Amino acid sequence: MVLAVYSAMLLMVMVLGLPWWLLRMATSGRYRAGLAGRLGWVPLAVREAVREFGGRDVVWVHAVSVGEVLAASEMVRELRAAGFGVAVSTTTQAGQELARRRFAGCPVFYMPLDLAVLMRRYLGVLRPRLVVTMESELWPNLIHQCMVAGIPLAVVNARVSDRSFPRYMRLRGVWGPLLREVSLFLAQSEETAGRLREMGVRADRVRVSGNLKYDVKAPKASAVAEGIRDLAAGRRVIVAGSTVGAKTDKEPSEEAMVIQAWEGRLRGEMGVMLVLAPRHTDRFGEVEALAGRFLMVRGTEMGSSADSVGCEVVVLNTIGDLAAVYGVADVAFVGGSLVAKGGHNPLEPAQFGVPVVMGESFENFREIVGAMVEVGAIRIVGREGLEGALVELLTDRAKVMGERGRSVFEAQAGATGRTIDALMGLVGRGGD
Repeated sequence: MVLAVYSAMLLMVMVLGLPWWLLRMATSGRYRAGLAGRLGWVPLAVREAVREFGGRDVVWVHAVSVGEVLAASEMVRELRAAGFGVAVSTTTQAGQELARRRFAGCPVFYMPLDLAVLMRRYLGVLRPRLVVTMESELWPNLIHQCMVAGIPLAVVNARVSDRSFPRYMRLRGVWGPLLREVSLFLAQSEETAGRLREMGVRADRVRVSGNLKYDVKAPKASAVAEGIRDLAAGRRVIVAGSTVGAKTDKEPSEEAMVIQAWEGRLRGEMGVMLVLAPRHTDRFGEVEALAGRFLMVRGTEMGSSADSVGCEVVVLNTIGDLAAVYGVADVAFVGGSLVAKGGHNPLEPAQFGVPVVMGESFENFREIVGAMVEVGAIRIVGREGLEGALVELLTDRAKVMGERGRSVFEAQAGATGRTIDALMGLVGRGGD
């Protein structure tokens, strides 16, 4: 009954929202990509790729967007090395583009709408031995159809945010039975594991495996990162990564806040170059316009612009390069934190020994930030304190702080191995 009501509500939202979706597709181009696949037509390329697996066991991994794709990278590599055929779905276009680059040889497709008939169609084509969803992806019909078909489903790198936990608890009577259909939750932390048990998950189906993002290694080479290093020509570099827009029209975006902090002493007296890396691709144009009053170069123009000499600001309008670009930074600001979005992963710059600054909204990475705060490896500031923190950290003392961050990154590694062991156990290939 619960699934029937959920499916009916999903269909109602689709029908009532159809004019809005059509308008968005016509005016912005969003949501067009993969539309047929989202509506249940399994792409021919996916069908052919599954046939080419040649009888190997298939694992379907769902990673929503860029962050989840990055977190899943080592896990997917290990699954393929173990002989599995891996198929990867995403929800966003940015995640899709990155997954196609990261997982060459794997079929990559858009997640279908969570309707039972569509999930059965994809399960029928993929015939997975195992389904894996990342972090907080809980799709009722996918979970139930896997249970009906006898396919184990695991939620890996699982987390329950401060914001979503009260909602789950209010609907515990609804969510509890559904969550008990999940074969295994591999939680990032003891806190998340406890929350899952409170939400109704059986205790023997929850384990703490750690955070896969601790195991994400930046690519060793990036043409864009090397281009930024060349443009800097010995100047110090601040990278503001995963920045987000304002919550309302009356508030500034994170890029505007960072520029305000940079364009005084950092720009004038210290000659620091600024790299802005917006989190969402549909904001590239907005950020380029904001930075256009300075001598600006886009990431896609690296090495080709005659106006790049003396470049003051780089707008990173590419996908998948940020992790490597952090490696050329002297200081990194990690976004989604001055605007109340819960923050993004501070370990991406920390792995390079780069000192990290974040705003006060970091709920999505509270365990990671807490570990870094404990050893003095990160600076948490409000908007007013951003400039002072950046100026202070562009000193030799910042090297100590950066090395502390690197030590946190290295000490927490190993989640991928624990995750793979648990998944192998689900499919009867040993492990625990």
